[in-house]
Amino acid sequence: MKILFLTHSFNCLAQRLFVELTQCGHELSVEFDINDAVTCEAVELFQPDLIIAPFLKRAIPEKIWRAHTCFIVHPGIIGDRGPSALDWAIMKDRSEWGVTVLQANAEMDAGDIWASVVFPMRSAKKSSLYRHEVVEAATRAVLIAIKRFESGIYQPEPLDYSRANVQGRLHAPIRQSDRRIDWQHDNARTILRKIHAADGFPGVLDTLFGESYYLFNACHEESLQGKPGTIIAKRHNAVCRATTDGAIWIGHLKRQQDAEPALKLAATTALQNHLADVPEIPDDPFAKTAADTYRDIWFEQKNDVGYLYFDFYNGAMDTAQCQRLRDVYLKAASLDVRVIVLMGGADFWSNGIHLNHIEHAASPADESWRNINAMNDLVHAVITTDRQLTIAALQGNAGAGGVFLSLAADYIFARTSVILNPHYKSMGNLYGSEYWTYLLPRRVNAPQVNSLTQNRLPVSAQKAREIGLIDDCFALNPQEFKKKITGIAETLAADPGFFPLLQQKRQQRQCDEQKKPLQSYRDEELRRMQLNFYGFDPSYHVARYHFVHKIPHGWTPRYLARHRRL
Repeated sequence: MKILFLTHSFNCLAQRLFVELTQCGHELSVEFDINDAVTCEAVELFQPDLIIAPFLKRAIPEKIWRAHTCFIVHPGIIGDRGPSALDWAIMKDRSEWGVTVLQANAEMDAGDIWASVVFPMRSAKKSSLYRHEVVEAATRAVLIAIKRFESGIYQPEPLDYSRANVQGRLHAPIRQSDRRIDWQHDNARTILRKIHAADGFPGVLDTLFGESYYLFNACHEESLQGKPGTIIAKRHNAVCRATTDGAIWIGHLKRQQDAEPALKLAATTALQNHLADVPEIPDDPFAKTAADTYRDIWFEQKNDVGYLYFDFYNGAMDTAQCQRLRDVYLKAASLDVRVIVLMGGADFWSNGIHLNHIEHAASPADESWRNINAMNDLVHAVITTDRQLTIAALQGNAGAGGVFLSLAADYIFARTSVILNPHYKSMGNLYGSEYWTYLLPRRVNAPQVNSLTQNRLPVSAQKAREIGLIDDCFALNPQEFKKKITGIAETLAADPGFFPLLQQKRQQRQCDEQKKPLQSYRDEELRRMQLNFYGFDPSYHVARYHFVHKIPHGWTPRYLARHRRL
């Protein structure tokens, strides 16, 4: 079928559905929901058999839904209506939630129901629940709905609140007053739930040092205590704030500003002028701890295998994080382990350099240069590891430099649900580094190199396996994926052929170095990057500004809007 996506942005759900439906053989095109005239024009140009709205912030024009079947993907159970569906589910501590595919009509979220999938809720950030449970449930629901639509005989069910299985209700938009934290009375669990329910967007509005900030990226602290509401500690990018029964860590803040858009920044960066007297609580990435606390890098060893976790918010890696991760990696490589597994984080493996921190810097060009060189130093450390075999285990999505960081490992495995974006071009024709001109051709042929870097389209884990970009992928939940990776790593470490494999790796690296030194790849890439950062073309700086400030799209890129290419 010809399927048109109408979406506010090409977010993680839209990307997952795009790759799934493309694999099913459907012809897809995408149009960003800019205004009614543009939407109507897109429908006229493409003449779709079906329209799917994976992520909309306003209603589809009546002219369209009366003439075409339009599926709305709503992140709520049957009967749930209104915005902030997932926010309310977290705030109300629901044990189960779901996704419903319904048909657009005159009343928002009240159309006939084509499919619905439920899932158990876990205590987690809204952004994490959306990327995992919601995306998985939505994918299943959309595939069911499409199958029913293609049958030509299925009749969707009208919304009927008198039915026992209709548990959802119409709710009002959630307000900041609903999210307000009372630091003198709310316990840590209540505060975490409020911040979790606003994570990603819009955050919880609160006051710190007499100024208004939106709070994001919180986690529980088990040991520290203090006067409720006060900042009692800092660690790397996060600050620790006392509650009535303990404390929580806050990882990111965005200052409330009227005159100009604000950036979401690491809490210690946003509050850097106020933290001189706040004690720094050290963190040993190699220490064993079962306590709840804030850690963005940690290492675990089991038998002859070391597991290195780096759980960075939204997968962005700033200069200091890259440097710390490289230091920890080099120390791990000095230990008595045969295999090192790069685990990344639960939500993202890595998305490369930290665009928000670059935008915030006094000189974004200089900070871009520092950040990309820190990434390169990290990738170089992995490529040149000669005492261990290395595995990249992708629990979550990866993009740009994060993909090429994974290619530095000897073996790459991913969950089947993972989406890869192995390209930089969308960021103002950024050329990219991280030794990609060396790493990518080792994995795929020349036409695939060109396709992956120039087409700017997401790649599913299954497709990545087919073309050799990764070694394998598994349709497992996060816990089972970790078990699978542990089994692979321990089998590799115990393999009688381990040392021949290691020797083969060393010889291949020496051969590659003789043909063309790694430094040459780096120098060539950085010459192109230098033009992006310091050259006459401002495209990278403009694209970065639009990205970090979430500037609405003025048009849909042609690589997504197939209907506009002619």
